[in-house]
Amino acid sequence: MNSSRRASLFTLSTLILVSGLCAQSATPAATPKPQAPKVEFPAASPAATLKQRVGLTDIEIVYSRPSVKGRTVFGGLVAYGEVWRTGANNATRVTFSTPVKFGGTEVPAGAYGLFSIPGATEWTVILNKAPGQWGAYKYDEAQDVVRVKVKPVTLAEPVETFTIDVNDIRDESATLNLVWQKTRVPVKVEFDITATVVAQIEAAMASDGEKKPYAQAATFYLDHNLDLTKARTWMDAALAAQPDAFYYMYHKARILAKMGDKAAAIAAAKQSIELAAKAPGGAGAEYTRLNNELIASLK
Repeated sequence: MNSSRRASLFTLSTLILVSGLCAQSATPAATPKPQAPKVEFPAASPAATLKQRVGLTDIEIVYSRPSVKGRTVFGGLVAYGEVWRTGANNATRVTFSTPVKFGGTEVPAGAYGLFSIPGATEWTVILNKAPGQWGAYKYDEAQDVVRVKVKPVTLAEPVETFTIDVNDIRDESATLNLVWQKTRVPVKVEFDITATVVAQIEAAMASDGEKKPYAQAATFYLDHNLDLTKARTWMDAALAAQPDAFYYMYHKARILAKMGDKAAAIAAAKQSIELAAKAPGGAGAEYTRLNNELIASLK
């Protein structure tokens, strides 16, 4: 190929390249459309988490809370005789950190789906092995751990928003309540703490460690109808370390009263009143009242 022909081809290639570049620069790139701002809508049935410690057990209940909004709830919005998720959205989940008795039936520690079957005169409250499912659409009765028959209580005043609470709390029991509109459904939950705490107390008292929980151990034995002789000995040890502790002296009076020694109990209560009168800022006033009530009960 001669030099003039090569020059012509080079010129043609250059023109094609330049023409393509010009065409590209003449066509603007497409501009992406902006995203619409995010909108956060209020939930029709807001989520709630209840955490409650009872004795040595942690209870957690996760549920959604629908409101009445002028509707008839039980026998209307929530049908009688059908399994209900016991709330809205996901089925309600309840978790126990220790074994419990739920409505009188032993239940291992763990998480459960809380379902129910409402009725006009009787409810069935259910713990099921499948927590976290949406609604009750996949509810499987074969996965039930316990079913409890409960008589509903009629409330004097309506409750607008579905509520689950844990109330009537004692060391060894509480009541789980399902409350909505004019209905309350109570289920008793019980906890066995005595064996656990007694074992811990005995280990602490047998150890060589300092600052043993004498007063707390004595009060626990008193309140749970355990060995009162040990309770008195431990309370005496607490008072030996803190002779001006009017609150310890009051509990010693309670122990003596429960042991049937009224004279000694009254004497201890009067001593507690004298010590309480010396407390700065009126701190002993409540114990003065408690001691006087104890004395009156023993006469």
